[in-house]
Amino acid sequence: MEILRWLVDAFNSQWVLPGGQSLLIREVVGNVFGLASALGGMRRKIWAWPVGIVGNLLLLTVFLGSILNPAHSLPNLLGQAGRQIMFIAVAVYGWIRWRQAKADGGQLTPRWAPNSARVGLVVVMVIGTIALTPLFRMLGSWEPVWADAWTFVGSLLATYGMAKGWTEFWLIWIAVDVVGVPLLFSSGYYATGFMYVFYGVFTAVGFVVWWRAHANAKPKIETILPDPRVVKTDENGQ
Repeated sequence: MEILRWLVDAFNSQWVLPGGQSLLIREVVGNVFGLASALGGMRRKIWAWPVGIVGNLLLLTVFLGSILNPAHSLPNLLGQAGRQIMFIAVAVYGWIRWRQAKADGGQLTPRWAPNSARVGLVVVMVIGTIALTPLFRMLGSWEPVWADAWTFVGSLLATYGMAKGWTEFWLIWIAVDVVGVPLLFSSGYYATGFMYVFYGVFTAVGFVVWWRAHANAKPKIETILPDPRVVKTDENGQ
C-alpha cells in the first residue's frame, strides 16, 4: 500500500478540463505506459510486461479513487481497479513464459487457441460477468456494474491469452473496448476512455500482425514427386 500512496503523491497533479472536469496526471502517465506495453506486445518484446506493470500500478491508484485520496472526486471503479491487480499477476506469468521462449532460441510464436480453449474463453467471459456483477454492486462500483464486470473478466482473459501466445487475445480486447469506452466516459475517466478508443483501432492492427506472424511461422510442406528420368529396375536389373 505504501508504494501506491507514493505514486499518488508523486503524480497527484491534475488538469482542469472545460466543464470543470479534472484529469489526473497519473491517469495520463499510466495510460502512456499501457500504450507502450501494447506496442511491445504487438512486436512480441519481453520488455512489454514490466512496462505494463508500471502502468497498472499507476492506474490502480486512479481507479481506487477516494480510497487512497479523499480529495479525489471521481467514483471508484472497483472492477477497473481489480483488473490492474490481475494484470500485474498475469504479467508476471507472461514475463516468465516469454523469457523461456527467448531462452529456447527466439520470440514467442503466435498460434491459434485450440477449439476447447475458445469455448472455455466464451463460457468464462459470460459466467464471470454474471457472477461478478452483484459482487461489484455490493462493493459500490459505478453503474452499470455489469459493464465493469465485463471489462474485468475480458481483461483477465485477454492478458492470459497474450501470455499463452493465442492470436485471439486481440479480439477479446476489442470486446472489452466496446463496453469499456462508454463506461469510462460516463464515469468521468476521460484519459482512459480516449485511450480505449485508440486501443480499439490498435488491437485490430495487432490482430493482423499476429495473424501474419503465425502464418509466416508455418513450415512449408513440399510434395516430393518422383523424377521421371529415374528408371526403376527390379532385382535382376530389368
